[in-house]
Amino acid sequence: MEEKYQLIVIGAGPGGYEAAIRAAQLGLKTALVEERELGGTCLNRGCIPTKTLLHSSNLYYETKNFDEIGLSIPGISYDFSKIYERKDRVVEKIRDGIAGLLKANKIDVFNARAVVESPGKVRLYFKETGEERYLEGKNLLLATGSKPHLPDVKGVALPGVMSSDEILNGNFRFKKLVIVGGGVIGCEFATIFSQFGISVEIVEAADRILPSFDRELSQSAAMNLKKKGVGIHTKARLEKLEERIKEGRRELKVSVSSGDTLKELDGEAVLLCIGRRANTDHLFAEGLQPELDRGRIKTDERFMTDIPGIYAVGDVTAGIQLAHNASAQGITVAELIAQGKSTVDLNTIPSCVYMNPELAAVGLSEEEAKRMGYDVLSGKYPMSGNCKTVLSMDERSYIKVVADKNTGKLLGAQIICARATDMIGEFSLAIAKGLTVEEMHSAIRPHPTYEEGITEALADALTGAIHLMPRK
Repeated sequence: MEEKYQLIVIGAGPGGYEAAIRAAQLGLKTALVEERELGGTCLNRGCIPTKTLLHSSNLYYETKNFDEIGLSIPGISYDFSKIYERKDRVVEKIRDGIAGLLKANKIDVFNARAVVESPGKVRLYFKETGEERYLEGKNLLLATGSKPHLPDVKGVALPGVMSSDEILNGNFRFKKLVIVGGGVIGCEFATIFSQFGISVEIVEAADRILPSFDRELSQSAAMNLKKKGVGIHTKARLEKLEERIKEGRRELKVSVSSGDTLKELDGEAVLLCIGRRANTDHLFAEGLQPELDRGRIKTDERFMTDIPGIYAVGDVTAGIQLAHNASAQGITVAELIAQGKSTVDLNTIPSCVYMNPELAAVGLSEEEAKRMGYDVLSGKYPMSGNCKTVLSMDERSYIKVVADKNTGKLLGAQIICARATDMIGEFSLAIAKGLTVEEMHSAIRPHPTYEEGITEALADALTGAIHLMPRK
């Protein structure tokens, strides 16, 4: 028996479940199919688990300053088992909330593996019962996400060699960790474990960590990690992994090459996070295959594949791999199907790294703006002069704004400071609405807050910041 829907969504991560809810709000009969847990990678194996661990890690790290701020907790320690148990509780609570929202919006949810048989037809496999079932839908939305990519080198299957999925399981104990990959995932895990006092080394093939970010921002992030004791090896490639016994202890020997030089790093565990690949395995029936772009589903400006009626959003496509980007795309598709237009502006997508302090960026960096031919106007405010930063004893940080000198319109912003990921949205809105530096500067921001640094950075681009020494 076939059930007919106006929209069938495959994948219940942010791009999928939010699209389903928006479609239902707009009156579409909607089905949502998910083989694993509601919430997808972001909730279960990504954003939320890592940020929950970071919260514990940040609090523990702050105890180093307790004496200076007049606090004392004798014998403070941590228990990884309890930290990971809390992480699981947080994930479960949010997952239950998503389930409640889907039910309230009258969305039919199927816990099954989906195979697209043809445009508008999906076959479901229910693992527990072995049952098969068919759904029919006028429109299909693929939001199946991505999974960790593992390098093709010797030793990746050794015990103690983990992907980002596996390290979040918590079934480990180690004092020395080597992280292969200095992107967002690698830097966030380096922050988590180094703040717990674990020895961490990062191996990155590019000439700097966070290579997709503004150079100055990545350099500041590297300095903050090094302050926490993290070793950083750039222009270095993983060659092989081997097991050995050293001083009676089992260790992993990590061989990395840098130019003509081969060096060895020791770790009790190795985290591999060199990228993710689209999750399209067994998604399509034989003979049905949309056009791919480097292994990811290719779409047009409306997120339609080359197969009519089949859309795709999020990590399974060739776009930026960010949860909020997937959400925005999913909502856009739902609105386009239901009403022919969307209210979402997809041109200003902020990027965030949840280190300590946090990093966030949106729009163009100064280098990018100059390469594009802009006459650049920039302003920068070191947060060492910000009262909230001083009283909170935060680390090296700043806010930088980039604008078009001819029009004054904001082009981009880069932030490294506490609450950076909460503040970047102000810049996203400003860029989306075409605001000028002067228009942004006119707003009054409360004191004492980190947000005051935004006013100072904007003022520095204009006539001069109040809390900066006059320029020579």
